[in-house]
Amino acid sequence: MTTTAGPPPTGGGDGERQRLRLLAVTACPTGIAHTYMAAEKLAQAAESRGIDMKVETQGSIGAENVLDDNDVSTADGVIVAADKDVDLSRFVGKRVLVVGVAEGIRHPERLIEQVRSAPVHTAAGAAAAATPSGSRERSVAYKALMNGVSYMIPFVVVGGLLIAISLSLGGHPDPSGGLVIPKDSFWMDVNNIGVIGFTLMVPILSGYIAYAIGDRPALVPGMIGGWIANTGSLYDSKAGAGFIGAIVTGFLAGYLVLWIKKVKVPKFVQPIMPIIVIPIVATTALGLFFIYVIGKPISWVFEHLTSWLGGMTGTSAILLGTILGLMIAFDMGGPVNKTAFLFGAGLIATGNQAVMGMCAAAIPVMPLGQGLATLMRQRLYTEQERETGLASLFMGCFGISEGAIPFAAARPAQVIPANMLGGAVAGAVAGLAGVKDAVPHGGPIVAVLGAVSGVPMFFVAVAIGTAVTAVTTVALVDVSERKRRGALAGHRVGTGEPEPALIGAGVGAGFGAPGTGVLVAERASHGGAAAGGVVWSAGSSAGPAAAVGAMVGDDSADSGLVDSGLADSGLANADLSKADLASADSADVGSVNAGSVDAESAPGSDSDSDSRSPATSPDPEIRPGILPEALPEVPPEVLSGYLTEQTVKVRLDAGDKEAVIREMAGLLARTGKVVDVEELVATALRREAQGTTGLGEEIAIPHAKTDAVSAPVVGFARSAEGVEWGSLDGTKARLVFMIAVPEAAAGDEHLRILALLSRKLMDAGFRERLSTAEDESAVLGVLSEVG
Repeated sequence: MTTTAGPPPTGGGDGERQRLRLLAVTACPTGIAHTYMAAEKLAQAAESRGIDMKVETQGSIGAENVLDDNDVSTADGVIVAADKDVDLSRFVGKRVLVVGVAEGIRHPERLIEQVRSAPVHTAAGAAAAATPSGSRERSVAYKALMNGVSYMIPFVVVGGLLIAISLSLGGHPDPSGGLVIPKDSFWMDVNNIGVIGFTLMVPILSGYIAYAIGDRPALVPGMIGGWIANTGSLYDSKAGAGFIGAIVTGFLAGYLVLWIKKVKVPKFVQPIMPIIVIPIVATTALGLFFIYVIGKPISWVFEHLTSWLGGMTGTSAILLGTILGLMIAFDMGGPVNKTAFLFGAGLIATGNQAVMGMCAAAIPVMPLGQGLATLMRQRLYTEQERETGLASLFMGCFGISEGAIPFAAARPAQVIPANMLGGAVAGAVAGLAGVKDAVPHGGPIVAVLGAVSGVPMFFVAVAIGTAVTAVTTVALVDVSERKRRGALAGHRVGTGEPEPALIGAGVGAGFGAPGTGVLVAERASHGGAAAGGVVWSAGSSAGPAAAVGAMVGDDSADSGLVDSGLADSGLANADLSKADLASADSADVGSVNAGSVDAESAPGSDSDSDSRSPATSPDPEIRPGILPEALPEVPPEVLSGYLTEQTVKVRLDAGDKEAVIREMAGLLARTGKVVDVEELVATALRREAQGTTGLGEEIAIPHAKTDAVSAPVVGFARSAEGVEWGSLDGTKARLVFMIAVPEAAAGDEHLRILALLSRKLMDAGFRERLSTAEDESAVLGVLSEVG
């Protein structure tokens, strides 16, 4: 039965249990990209696990797919992935997990697991979720600030566009410079409406910052405080305190209201506290405090900041543009990005549009650059990544920097530096050229709508930044791939493993098109007879990696696995569960690997050595044209050769988890691929400390991402008595796999190996055959079913 606060059902039982029902709410400050990307990732992750999930999005067009009372009453848990204030009162009595919106994009699977044990939200409004391991909830101050920004942006957009349109269509050149609109004209009325939008921007920012902290009673003092901050004449200031003053009054109003709420009053006064007492007291106190105490100092800071920025030219403008470009590109919609964006947007109302111009040029560079990179060097990317690249190009044209997030999640060490370099260049060029933007947005779309002055140089800045990002990304990714392949090839030479040699053409026995197979033999390093052979298609761009994908099955691909960040972090830092296995099982293994292995790969790469299917005995006399069917049989290859008879043991001697890991590390060391056994053991134990790798069903898969191994290697062993592994179902581990992957190969290989294992490990018959196999050879025969 599904219960409100008790542990939710885990599924997989007798079929009478109800499916797990989860709810989610996603929201980001601008409500344009992060909101919907997080919703999509959560929905995909839930569907892959057979979980019912309804996601409410609180985007720029308002709440969609709103959760009703019936949804809430039947839910087993609620995930709130938001960087702005979300009302949690409707979820009282439910398990609620609160995290930043980025967590919903990067780790949706982890959130689904964590919400099952999240704290129950109470009517008192206590914190609904302890900060989960590996994720974090934004601070109250950050969420309040972003809440104000999210409500402010529409006013700035409307005001800026109306002013820009009225000037471009109704303005006339003035001898003193600039454009002038005739006073009694239609376009002057349009301009005045835009000015009202700008005027309301500051009080709206202040009001909704206060609202996020102190709820509805704080809205009035926040808005009035913001209006006072923007009206310098009230405290003898020419320009007012602007958006900086609005931020100050917003926080002051919010926390002042919170303090007043704590004051104990008679019961007969309590009903009028939120609608009369609190607003009046807070508004009066805040207004007088700002006018008489802090108004002048803040306005002085704002006026000098505006004057300094307005006088920036040449080198100073280049430096500011570089800094803003770096900030915009660093986290693509995250807090650093939003800080730079708020800085530029807040200055628009003061008449300084140059700062926003620098930001506007940098904003589209990341998605455009990453999309262009996938077109420049397609062989470095999987098919799924190339499709994402096209979507990224489209998002870049509309100024949605989040289009580059999937690439940054998959390859952060290569993509983020390239993004920052391109953003810095674009911002610097825009600053040097004096590009201006009248609306708080970026990308080619704002130039098309007429909000940008200096359009030619704006496009030059965007184009240069995009090219720098793309070229840098391709170079860094290519270097990374070469290092990974070189490390594996170097290990092959250093350990005396045979190298492949082409010795003749087959007749269609490979994985590619008929007639394109190539028979490959491995020659021993001393130059003797061939030591092995394999047939695969020379015409396939994916090479043997595509064959692995075909063996697993490509029809159930889940692109979310690559985009969510699993490919980035590998499984070394994520808790394993049966749900993880099911997710990995649905991954397109061919897609994961096809991008890094292709027909252009040089012999000696990992694709040429580690993903082969042997077709010959160790010492056959091989001649060109001999079909593999004519060659003697050899033991089956398992997991692309990472698991061999050397790394199989039918009976473990150890009786506890640490001893088993140590024994299995010794087992892996038989291959010669373990360069530091102690470090391998230490890394695996550190991973266990983060969370058990016991999957239940008497299975455990300890794993390590470490350079203590020179190439991927997998071992398997059985325990007759079972080993206590902390599995969720309480079973002892009897079937133990150990996976070790070097740092350079961890992103692809952990996911690929797990995907190959997952389908069979969920099969009770396969587990039974694996448990009863008599010796190492028989075990290897059973494991050959994995692929």
